[in-house]
Amino acid sequence: MGGVLLRHLFALGALAALLFLKLRREALILAGTVIGGWLANSLVKLSVGRERPAIVPHLTEAGGNSFPSGHSFNSAVVYIAIALAFAAMSSRRPVRWTIVGGGLVLTWAISISRVWLGVHFPSDVIAGWLSGAGWAFLAALLLDRPAREAAKRLAEADSEHIAVE
Repeated sequence: MGGVLLRHLFALGALAALLFLKLRREALILAGTVIGGWLANSLVKLSVGRERPAIVPHLTEAGGNSFPSGHSFNSAVVYIAIALAFAAMSSRRPVRWTIVGGGLVLTWAISISRVWLGVHFPSDVIAGWLSGAGWAFLAALLLDRPAREAAKRLAEADSEHIAVE
């Protein structure tokens, strides 16, 4: 679930579900979080340029730089952002905590697998996961108000469109 293809399919599926449910604000936050996170992780990887560990044999192919772990960072961004978007649908705190907790556990499991596969140092994974989780929570916080305002404008435009018909 940490690979690029499957992770992006989950993100697109979540976006489609949010749009189908007419939750434009949550869809906007999710899209902005994922795109911004991918750019941020790519820039950090390029600027640090750390080589992958050569201590143990790699159990899978991995290219590019090692720090921070892209799987850890991007999985945390995508799955935690999805969890935050869907948790916002519930008014019940235990439901919200369960959804977000599930996203945290899933992303931590993906992160640990990168060390187990021998393609990252533990520090790569810890930095990637903390940065990705931080990015998802910070982006949700920062994008919440602009997304609310955009959703309000869209709702007003929809109501004006319906009134004209």
